[in-house]
Formats: sequence, structure tokens, C-alpha cells
Amino acid sequence: MRSFTFHPGPRLIAGAGKSETIADLLPPGPCLFVSDPQLVQLGLTETARRALEESGRTVVLFDAVEADPSRATLEAAVTAGREASVTTVVGFGGGSPMDVAKLAAYLLGSGDDLDSVWGVDIAKGQRLPLVLVPTTAGTGSEATPISVITCEGGVKLAVNARPLTADWAVLDPQLTLGLPRGVTAATGIDAIVHAIEAYTSARLKNPVSDALAREALRLLTANLLTVCAEPQDMAAREAMLLGAHLAGLAFSNAPVAGVHALAYPLGGLHHLPHGVTNALMLRHVLQHNVEAAREHYAELAPIVVPQCEAEGSQARAAMLIDKLDELVRESGIATRLRDYGIDVAEAPTLAREAMKQTRLLVNNPCEINEADAQRLYEAAW
Repeated sequence: MRSFTFHPGPRLIAGAGKSETIADLLPPGPCLFVSDPQLVQLGLTETARRALEESGRTVVLFDAVEADPSRATLEAAVTAGREASVTTVVGFGGGSPMDVAKLAAYLLGSGDDLDSVWGVDIAKGQRLPLVLVPTTAGTGSEATPISVITCEGGVKLAVNARPLTADWAVLDPQLTLGLPRGVTAATGIDAIVHAIEAYTSARLKNPVSDALAREALRLLTANLLTVCAEPQDMAAREAMLLGAHLAGLAFSNAPVAGVHALAYPLGGLHHLPHGVTNALMLRHVLQHNVEAAREHYAELAPIVVPQCEAEGSQARAAMLIDKLDELVRESGIATRLRDYGIDVAEAPTLAREAMKQTRLLVNNPCEINEADAQRLYEAAW
């Protein structure tokens, strides 16, 4: 067996209604409950918050998290937690609230300065006890030790370190039943990209992450269009939530690469949903990678296109890319930058910004330089 390292994620509880049990997963003391205003307005947080309050805890609600959360938002969450002397943290929502909750729990527990911990495996301190509850089947943030924050100029910076891994993740498919089709589609595509990029990652790819990525891809591609068309299908929602979690475990060990690197400037500068930005760049980056990653794409293709097994590796790789593009379109996501008001003249700026994502680009199966990135943005226009 070749040498590799695999880091498991949080302990996991899954099942309809399990978000009502989070009070049992945390030690006593005041709790910082991180969410967003839409989830609070929809009432999705009420049951979990009530369970915490009925257990005798003071619950400090921080619901100011926006998409692509800013440094100011993170710092406000830390301030709210510090002023209330919280001893535990819950992140409840999509990737944005969970990312803020992870890093807030770390900063509150460790006392570290934020600017001293950006990057991979730099944060070494002790965070507060943490439970994460995803309300979308996409980011896999509940499974990962990664927090991405939007800083000055729209640049996304990340803390990627094992202390950010939550104590528990709670997968409750009931929380995803009311998601609008657009959110369901975008988050589902995000999870699919996680699985593919983990499987083809140039660094740290290993047999365990491969197995998780393959099963994630199977669950996600088999159920994405079902949950888009039939949002109340509980079995399909369960499959998507589990698939997203498995993809999160995979890419937290075998990190994502070029699709995400080129997606981030679109989100940072134009505030598009993260899953949409991944969808916009998916075909183009995979085609750029196809020679370097052909065998890996060919291995994944039968999961998505079962009838392709008799074909050669080149044909299978091409069929995988075509099928993923078809899934994006059938899910209802517009696939051109122009569809979102982005001018082709922005391609050089976007390319320069993408080059800042060195932690992601180093994982790509082949090099993406600034000229390549500009060409890929122009192709996506």
C-alpha cells in the first residue's frame, strides 16, 4: 500500500428531525448561534434554538451572515460571542454561516489574531466546542476544516487547518425541503465539483478520498434533477445531503483545484452564488485539464454515463464532461458569463484575481497560468 494520510471529519448524526437534538451534543454554557437572516425569517432555526434554550442555555443569535461573508461579518460574530462569554458555537445554514461559525469558534477559543492564521495548517490553537447543521446539500462545509472569508477588494482568503473541524455535523434532510430550485441546483453542482476535483487533485489524492468522491458523485448526479423537479422528495434530499457531506470529506483531504480557483473571482467581484460560479467554469476547466486528467475522468465517467463503459478513455472523458454540462443546463443554471451581466472585457481582471488562488491552483492536474485563465473566462463568456 502506498503511503498516505487521511483525516476523518466530524462525528455525524443523520436523519429527519435530528437538528432538534443539537442541545445533546454540546457542553453547558452560553451558545453563539450563527445563521443568516433568511433562515431566521423562514423559521428554520426555531426548533434548534428552542432546544438549546430549553436545555438552560443562553442562546446568542448572530444572523447577519451574508453570502460570501466578509471579514467585518466574521469579526462582528467574534465580538458578539466574546461579549456574551459564549462557551460553544453552532453554525446553522449554508456554507456562509458554517464558515463564519468555524472560524469564530476557533478565534474565540484560541485567542489568535486572524491575520496570523490565514493559509494551510497554520492555525494550531484550540477552538470552542462546535456543531454544524447544513441547510443546503452543496458546500460540504460541515465536513471540512476550511473557512473562506471575503476580504478587501473581493479577495477570498481561507483558513484551512484541522482545529476548525467541527465536533459534530447534523444532516437533517427536512431542513432542505423548502429550498428554491435555483439554490438546490447551484449547491448541488458545487458538491459535484467537489467530488470531481477531489478525485483528480494533484496533491494528497488517496484511496479513501477517492472512494468518498466516487460515492458522492454517484449520489449527487443520480438525484440532482429529481430534487430540482420534485423538491419534496425526501429520499432524494437525503441522498443529496449525504453526497454533499461525502464530497466535503473527500476534498478536505484531497483539495479542490482550478474550477474553484476561477470561480472565486466571479463570486468575490460579482457576488454570484458559489455554486453558480463553479457551474460557469466547470466545462471549460475540465476541457483544459482533459489530457492531464484523462484517465481519472475516464474512471469517473461510468458513474455518470453508465453506457460509456465500452468506450476508450478519451471518449469516456469527453462523455463525462458533456454529461456534467448537460446536468448544469437541465438544472436551470444559465451557463454563460454574459447571462449575469459580466463583460468579456473583464477577463484580464478576472484572470489576475484567479492567480491569487495559489492554494487551489497548485492542486490542479495541470498548470493554469494567467493567460490560460483569461482564455477560459473568454470561453465562458
